[in-house]
Amino acid sequence: MISNKQLFLLNNAQTSTSPNLLEIDYAEGIYLYDKQKKPYIDLVSGFAVSNIGHRHPKVIDAIKAQLDKYMHLTVYGEYVQSPMILFAQKLLSVLPETLNNVYFVNSGAEATEGALKLAKRYTGRSGIISCFNSYHGSTHGALSVMGNEHYKQAYRPLLPDVQFIRFNEEAELSMITEETACVIMETVQGEAGIRVPSENYMTKLRNRCTEVGALLILDEIQAAFGRTGKLFAFENFGIVPDILLLAKALGGGMPIGAFIANKEVMGVLKENPILGHITTFGGHPVSCSAGLASLEVILEEELVKDVNKKGELFRTLLVHPLIKEVRGKGLMLSIQLDSFEQVEKVSTLCRERGVVIDWFLHCETAMRIAPPLIIKEEEIHTVCKTIINVLNLL
Repeated sequence: MISNKQLFLLNNAQTSTSPNLLEIDYAEGIYLYDKQKKPYIDLVSGFAVSNIGHRHPKVIDAIKAQLDKYMHLTVYGEYVQSPMILFAQKLLSVLPETLNNVYFVNSGAEATEGALKLAKRYTGRSGIISCFNSYHGSTHGALSVMGNEHYKQAYRPLLPDVQFIRFNEEAELSMITEETACVIMETVQGEAGIRVPSENYMTKLRNRCTEVGALLILDEIQAAFGRTGKLFAFENFGIVPDILLLAKALGGGMPIGAFIANKEVMGVLKENPILGHITTFGGHPVSCSAGLASLEVILEEELVKDVNKKGELFRTLLVHPLIKEVRGKGLMLSIQLDSFEQVEKVSTLCRERGVVIDWFLHCETAMRIAPPLIIKEEEIHTVCKTIINVLNLL
């Protein structure tokens, strides 16, 4: 009889030649369970999605309640749907007052696409500045602002008028000019191996964009909802973007993204031409219900409060001659090793021992630490002991 793994490889499109082929039967909290009921501690959170853990009961209840009412009704922006209204209202209540209009989409990549279009439409400019080693999605527009030629050279030509600067290099901010429609930047670079900018750099970035009339787009698709020790990562730096990108943890495990801006800016999508951005499933009522429940869990259970303390515990415990550095902020961390071979071996051996860990798109010599925010201190001790024991085998 053909196995599920064989069917997966036969019938489902693959993104690489070496998927890890872990077959999950169910998930709960910070744990994944395979078909043999073996538990795995998830240190990746579905790539920064499961901030409140897998299948939180309040999210499950919200999904079930919405299923009893309706699912998809029509394209985004036509019907008045309470899940979207309530979620937007709650989301805006925890954001600065200048970020007061939400466009819900399907994913982080679509949030990037919508934001780039919005910036060009509002400013009447075409210039876009991104950062080397950035990642904003893999659709054509998002790929155009990815800062790694290796992953996009096969798909050129891409968007014109895109320039790249080095992240956290103040001298290169002069490349932002009156011809720049927007600067798109991860508040904390994710796939570059978790790179945290200085507060001074972020202040100068914000001031430069304001000075020349360019919109500042901050991508917090990975970094938002408590992962860096603040509800939103930009709060660590005392600045506010013109457009904020959200996805991943936004939906509490359900697919949804958003770009958020000032109502005046967002208003240009309504006319000349109308339908400046169109999406069929954006703001899906089930995803919005799940997202609202997830945000309420983060706030009511005060999950952000202990994030920095937990991050420091990881730093304290992850000491080993092979570990060159532990980078990051809060529970958005990376462990720097010497080679991809080491990273691959450690990831494999950890997975065999019940700890799921991974690496980065633009930094294959580092391992990703991004557990659900609900991870307990004793569980941090457990996973760090496993990682250290595995490093001892190399």
